[in-house]
Amino acid sequence: MAYDYSELLTQARQWAAAAQAEGRLSAKRAQLLTTIDTRSADNLFAASVSDPDARPLIVAFMGGTGVGKSSLLNRLAGQAIARAGIERPTSREVTLYHHQSLAINKLPAGLPLDSIKISQHNDAANSHIVWIDMPDFDSVELSNKRLVLEWLPHIDVLLYVVSPERYRDNKAWQLLLAEGAKHAWLFVMNQWDRGQPVQYDDFKKQLGKAGFSDPLIFRTSCSEPDGDEFAQLLEQLRQLSGRHSVAQLELRGEQFRRQQLQQALQQLADEFSGQDYQQLLQNLDALWQHAEASLQQGLAWPIKQLAQFWAENLGQKAEIKLWDDWAQNRLNDLLDELILQAAQANIPSKPLKTALQTIRDNAEKNLTAQTELAGRQALLKPGNGAQRFLLKLTAICETLLPLAAMGAVGYQVFSGYYHSAADATAYLGTDFAVHSVLLIALSWLIPFFLHKKIQPSLQKAALKGLQKGLQQGLSAVMAEIKLTMQAEQQRNELLRQQLLTMIERCAAEPVASIDKGSLLGRVLLAD
Repeated sequence: MAYDYSELLTQARQWAAAAQAEGRLSAKRAQLLTTIDTRSADNLFAASVSDPDARPLIVAFMGGTGVGKSSLLNRLAGQAIARAGIERPTSREVTLYHHQSLAINKLPAGLPLDSIKISQHNDAANSHIVWIDMPDFDSVELSNKRLVLEWLPHIDVLLYVVSPERYRDNKAWQLLLAEGAKHAWLFVMNQWDRGQPVQYDDFKKQLGKAGFSDPLIFRTSCSEPDGDEFAQLLEQLRQLSGRHSVAQLELRGEQFRRQQLQQALQQLADEFSGQDYQQLLQNLDALWQHAEASLQQGLAWPIKQLAQFWAENLGQKAEIKLWDDWAQNRLNDLLDELILQAAQANIPSKPLKTALQTIRDNAEKNLTAQTELAGRQALLKPGNGAQRFLLKLTAICETLLPLAAMGAVGYQVFSGYYHSAADATAYLGTDFAVHSVLLIALSWLIPFFLHKKIQPSLQKAALKGLQKGLQQGLSAVMAEIKLTMQAEQQRNELLRQQLLTMIERCAAEPVASIDKGSLLGRVLLAD
């Protein structure tokens, strides 16, 4: 399925805007998509009234100072419509020469009307060609160069004009190398009356190095036109102005822009693919082990103080601060180091920093609450299971054993009294009384003593609970950090998948094949 280029570009720019707003894409990298040139020759001029489905071929003369570009256009028009000669290097004027059936539809931003001279003709043979004479690219006026660069995206065919003396000019040659794949090219060695075959051959050789395997080069002379190749040049341009050729040039231009977009998207996708979250998670484990040990050691003293206070003042609120500035700074150091390592691993650090800020802000509240909760729970059930069982057992024995002893003594008293009544003898003695008191006292004292001895220390219970709560709180912080990183990884992976989807859509458009031996194949730069 083919996708419209403008739709793809809009999606790509929306993606870049969203990624940049989240801090996952720098402004510099976003320029890969925001600065893609969308200008083209399409709709620069209104279609012909007689053929509304066709548009003209946009042809521009380009070259250095003094090579005769304006003279060629004047020769075509049969009159002086373009400035030439000594005033040319300082002229900032663009000359448009087109058939009277064509009308300017619109001029994009950057193409000021006050820098354009428009001339019309009624030559039917050239009715589908718009000729543009642009300022000299190597002019001393920098505004001339800027004006040429503004017009270039709207050009179908560039007539690269040189002279025998100036066919190796570096500025224009660099422009050809930069713009080569974006346009069709015809080459004119003007002022041929002063030229030599060796210069023509050398120029052709230079074009071969630039990528033109069989360039069309026309030798012309405006001062001695007899026998030159100006007529052949016009004939080739008229053939290129056919509807099929113009459509092929439009398609090639869109394919080139699509390729540029695809390359930019691929660069960004490669960057997102290079984000090593697994290594960062491994680094986090090492960092956390060190930070956790440091925090447990540093917080041991306030935890011990709080445990002692709770053991001595049950029900009262302590003023002891567990999570102090020192502990917060240790956590901040860990998170800052993690963010630094993320940036070194090509992972967007700004959204990660923002996501981790919540952990920083809530660390004191969450860790203090978790630690104190565990400490209070430990005070509710101090000691271990065996201790609690023995406590219950000794508490029962404190009651049952004295009762049993008193029952045994009572039985002895009743029995002695019964027997003493029969034989009229005394039934109580001093030894019996002392032994009975000792029996009853020991039956209560022994379980009471054991109960006291096995009673768990509230301070130790609170200390153990607080230490457990701190460990749980730190584990919760670590888990929250990992969840945050996983969420960041998932978001970045989603953005990467969106890039890959757009890349697939760019590649879905079939590439038109152009016969290298055809006229259109000869005027296009070889792939």
